[in-house]
Amino acid sequence: MRAGMLLVWLLSLFYTVSPLRAEVFRADKLAAMDVAITNAIADGKCPGGVLWLEHNGTAYHKAFGSRALVPACEVMTEDTLFDAASLTKVVATTPAVMLLVERGLVMLDAPVQTYIPEFSGGGKEVVTVRELLTHTSGLPPDIETKSDWHGQAEAIRKACAASLQSKPGTVFKYSDINFFLLGEIVQRVSHTPLEVFVQREIYGPLKMTDTGYLPSPEKIPRIAPTEVVAGKPWRGVVHDPTARHMGGVAGHAGLFTTAPDVARYARMLVNLGELDGVRLFKPETVRLMTRVQTPPGISAWRGLGWDIGSAFSGPRGDIFPLGSYGHTGWTGGSLWIDPYSRTFVIFLSNRNHPTEAGSVIALRHRLGTLAAEAVTDFDFTKVAGALKRPE
Repeated sequence: MRAGMLLVWLLSLFYTVSPLRAEVFRADKLAAMDVAITNAIADGKCPGGVLWLEHNGTAYHKAFGSRALVPACEVMTEDTLFDAASLTKVVATTPAVMLLVERGLVMLDAPVQTYIPEFSGGGKEVVTVRELLTHTSGLPPDIETKSDWHGQAEAIRKACAASLQSKPGTVFKYSDINFFLLGEIVQRVSHTPLEVFVQREIYGPLKMTDTGYLPSPEKIPRIAPTEVVAGKPWRGVVHDPTARHMGGVAGHAGLFTTAPDVARYARMLVNLGELDGVRLFKPETVRLMTRVQTPPGISAWRGLGWDIGSAFSGPRGDIFPLGSYGHTGWTGGSLWIDPYSRTFVIFLSNRNHPTEAGSVIALRHRLGTLAAEAVTDFDFTKVAGALKRPE
């Protein structure tokens, strides 16, 4: 262990572990999480980040490193807003769709064409809402962003013109198209812009006061910038090029949020749809979207929106059981939730500031492993109800 990291470890033991936390979490594992993040920052993997680990309502949370390096250095704070990137899929679009499913306004096994009539041709007529949510639609990963097009309507036109790359329901292929089509379904069925719907129906009730699309000017100073383009970093403007072409509001990217807000959202899911006396979902809805929904012949296990067991499951680490679930974001964010132990771990960062050279893939995996190791009162070797891969 580096001398500097040893100091971080000793200080973390002295300053950050209250007696209550010490009963719930192993102090050495919390210190190891601190060290892992600090080392990643020192190695240029990210400029900084915010960690949030919570188990049965007891939380350990901390900010690390810098929020910005360009044009000037700024210290990271726990209330920093991050470009959520693909965390948008599960913090905005998935819950919006599931609210409409609960209300009987969207049917999971209905063809997408039911809600977007122009989605047709080349076999697309049979693609279902469920297949969009599980990335088994057969659609390609994205639409082109090289030409100078603008607006949600043009993105939907391009999606409807896209050719299927596989028979629906037979292959898992992660696709942003799936989720901006789902965002369009939310808008058409609810007759409400996506950004308004999620604010009114999700973030308002859950008191996620810093979460939303198109952040207001007064929040810009708290936003962690991403890639530097033409000498200036993207700040308060979504990094994802498709979402940017769409005007900043899309079903697959565009959301800005903070670690404390994501923690409120995760806590609601751990509580099977309820938070602080507000019920957002029925318990059966949470169970439905967080259990395996991909067909038996597909090795990647996905829920409705959520990742369970696939090539994208790095944040699960080595210990959280199969049946836990989560998601990642291109800009460096991740969320992993274990419903069995009632534990979740969040790490938000802007790993692509100032360039795309940063990477937190290994760090996410390490944090997931340490998060489970930190929990003192749960036996992860004997998890009732955990899933098992076929022999």
